[in-house]
Amino acid sequence: MDWTDPSTGRAATTPEQPHDDAEVERRLAAATSAWGRWRMEPPASRGALLERIATELEVRREALANTMAREMGKPVAQGALEVDKCARVCRFYAEEGAAMLEPTALDHPEFGASLRYDPLGCVLGVMPWNFPLWQVFRFAAPTLMAGNVVMVKHAPGVPGCARAIETLFEEVGAPRGLYTNLFVPVSKVHGLIADPRVAAVSLTGSTRAGRAVAGTAGANLKKCVLELGGSDPTVVLPGVDLSHAARTIVASRLANAGQSCIAAKRVLAAASLHDDLVDKLAVEMEAWTPQDPKDRASTMGPMARTDLRDEVARQVEASVTQGAVCVRGGRVPERAGAWYPPTLLTHVRPGMPAFDEEVFGPVVSVTSVPNYAEALTLANATSFGLGACLLGGGAEERQHFAEHVHAGACFVGDFVRSDPRLPFGGVKASGYGRELGRAGILEFVNHKTVCVSSR
Repeated sequence: MDWTDPSTGRAATTPEQPHDDAEVERRLAAATSAWGRWRMEPPASRGALLERIATELEVRREALANTMAREMGKPVAQGALEVDKCARVCRFYAEEGAAMLEPTALDHPEFGASLRYDPLGCVLGVMPWNFPLWQVFRFAAPTLMAGNVVMVKHAPGVPGCARAIETLFEEVGAPRGLYTNLFVPVSKVHGLIADPRVAAVSLTGSTRAGRAVAGTAGANLKKCVLELGGSDPTVVLPGVDLSHAARTIVASRLANAGQSCIAAKRVLAAASLHDDLVDKLAVEMEAWTPQDPKDRASTMGPMARTDLRDEVARQVEASVTQGAVCVRGGRVPERAGAWYPPTLLTHVRPGMPAFDEEVFGPVVSVTSVPNYAEALTLANATSFGLGACLLGGGAEERQHFAEHVHAGACFVGDFVRSDPRLPFGGVKASGYGRELGRAGILEFVNHKTVCVSSR
């Protein structure tokens, strides 16, 4: 399969080959057969496999990090942390999953009633390129622990990552068909969802992709979980340590070259803090110099593809044309590859691409707000609703923000992040359903009511 090294712009080829219809059929049959056995395995056995996977992920940490750096430009230091996070989610469900799946007793005057959580079958995952390991494992670990089997159609730009995950499952002794990788084009996803052997689907991707998957899943009456885009607000109010705020915003926004759904994409700063915050943001951003992602000291690599970089450049240029001020960055460098500099925009307002659209790259956009009420209004002035962050403010403002911001996750005092212990997902155009936590393991199960009469 062909891909392009984002650091150099040079074309490359991997040994992986697309799966034809016959191979897809063989893999679907193997997955169906595996589920018949896996669903009967006790939770302890399922957890033991996840423990082995976690250990092997740690053994292969450097190799996997280098594969990510090569294929989508993630700095190896960040890639190593991603691998460790995958190991953590496997261990979390290995240790906690059995208790989460215990039947829930229900109070009923006539029956001994309970709610069981039975697996659904084969669950298809359609995964993105920006976190090519984490996105897969945060879907796969709870889904497998619940007794399902998984098939993954990964992003085409990360074939080595996709194959590495399947190989890892094979080499830790996972039953054949438990985890299946599918090298197929997007055009094949509709047919996979419609196949009666596929019970449900999980997608992490764009809002457009979410609409397509949801439409096919709905037409076939199948459960789906959608984790889509985001344009997360970070509100900065008096009472905050501005140095801490600047570090928090920059770390959230520039990690993974800004290619994260839950990055701090829109900074809404109180007018009294705006100028000082912008100065500190500019200083903090100096440490984020794009360089070879295979260098252990690199904090920021290229973007994953030149078309993605060009779209970010378009959004920045259009926003500046409409009145935004580019304090630093903002120009595509004259070098091969998908490089784009850390960019700081101020005077951003509704109507500009930097405010209205999801900017999926290393761009910090700052908007001055006169008060908390306006900050909340602008925080909610988006079609997205994945995460939201509040830095500073008093106790009443923090409580009010948590209650009234339209987002699937609200973080106060720190940037939004995903964690195996915390349910994760969005509202509005950011999707529906939840991953992670107990909510995540209960997404792809049959919530079966069982009533037993005493007669």
